[in-house]
Amino acid sequence: MADTYDLIVIGSGPGGYIAAIRAAQLGLKTAIVEREHMGGICLNWGCIPTKALLRSAEVYSHIVHAADYGIKADSYEADVTAIVKRSRGVTQQMSNGVGFLMKKNKVDVIWGEGTLSGSGEVTVTETKKPIVQPQNPKPKGVLPTGTYKARNVIVATGARPRVLPGIEPDGDRIWTYFEAMKPETLPKSLLVMGSGAIGIEFASFYRSLGVEVTVVELLPQILPVEDAEIAALARKRFEKRGMRFLTDTRVTKVEKTKTGIKATVEPKTGKPETIEAERLISAVGVQGNIENLGLEKLGVKTDRGCIVIDPQCRTNLKGVWAIGDVAGPPMLAHKAEHEAVIAVEAIAGHAEHSLDKMKVPGCTYCEPQIASVGLTEAKAKEQGRDIRVGRFPFIGNGKAVALGDVDGMVKTIFDKKTCELIGAHMVGPEVTELIEGFVVAMNLETTEQELIHTIFPHPTLSEAMKESVLDAYGMALNI
Repeated sequence: MADTYDLIVIGSGPGGYIAAIRAAQLGLKTAIVEREHMGGICLNWGCIPTKALLRSAEVYSHIVHAADYGIKADSYEADVTAIVKRSRGVTQQMSNGVGFLMKKNKVDVIWGEGTLSGSGEVTVTETKKPIVQPQNPKPKGVLPTGTYKARNVIVATGARPRVLPGIEPDGDRIWTYFEAMKPETLPKSLLVMGSGAIGIEFASFYRSLGVEVTVVELLPQILPVEDAEIAALARKRFEKRGMRFLTDTRVTKVEKTKTGIKATVEPKTGKPETIEAERLISAVGVQGNIENLGLEKLGVKTDRGCIVIDPQCRTNLKGVWAIGDVAGPPMLAHKAEHEAVIAVEAIAGHAEHSLDKMKVPGCTYCEPQIASVGLTEAKAKEQGRDIRVGRFPFIGNGKAVALGDVDGMVKTIFDKKTCELIGAHMVGPEVTELIEGFVVAMNLETTEQELIHTIFPHPTLSEAMKESVLDAYGMALNI
């Protein structure tokens, strides 16, 4: 068994490559299997490139409003080719960085499609049909295809865009996030189907560059997983920017025309409407990549398109583990990374720990930004909790006023009985950076007294966080 790995990881996304690195740190002989992109979809076609695009849109937006800051900028334009080129360059740098980390940690890389071919066996074959043509060539020094033995296997194969029957993406007029990330030209008009994080981020990006954007959402609220009050504030800000929303509305039919698409949308109450646009982005969620992995043959349990795991990411089959999107929601990169460490440390025999999903933050990098952790006000009430709610608008924050970005709010939710912080929700400037303060507080089981007695620097956006806590207890000082 000298040639047997302690661990083989299938998939090199944020969960997979972190699992491989942590395993190597713990002295496990480790290999990772990747079919097309070091760093996975998140790094190459998700989290990282979208943030690069949104940064370009943010800079452009600042230039458009330069006069508000006393700066003259008479000539400017958005060069979408250059914007996409910068985004792809960022991903290439990060992908190369993952390859370097594999070398540094002496993790073997096996290039191809991995399948569980038997107990303790992974068979790797040549990649037949990449999801997206890789931008980087196959890394040097990778191991050949073939069958490899492992005492443990972690499945970290991620997820892909969900496709609705009759509205299948064609890569031309009907896009998924893959095509939306690399447009050759900017469409004049865009219909976005779905108002979760992916849909809203692309809607925000394209609207910033002057595209007419309509968003259709099946549920009554945009950003359905967010606190209703925060989502309503975000919607007002989006509408102020010229975005149109149709909620409680279903896209029932999409036809291709000479100039784009024609969609029939039906509201829950009211008459159907026809919307014409040059492009449509389908952003109706993602589904786990569980196919062609040999799971059924070996009897690995799945449920609603995801692999069933226990709190330490074990499947029902000894020696097989699953992490990240393929193991179910929340489908977030940082959740995958955390599960990677949980699983590997359990494999290595360390003290077992588990993921508390209530303390997994969520971030949407649109304009304005949205971030949250823990229970929404509605969820807390559904659980029968007696709560205190604090609110503080950014209009009362000196740094936000100086930035010229005051449309937003920080909202905190406390359990009245225990004084425990059980939820925090934000919309406004840089809240995706601020939210971690509340995540740390919740992880440490911080009470309102400890937050109230914490000194926040002035002038910073973070002061709005403390003011929201103070407001929950009738002590707000700046409003």
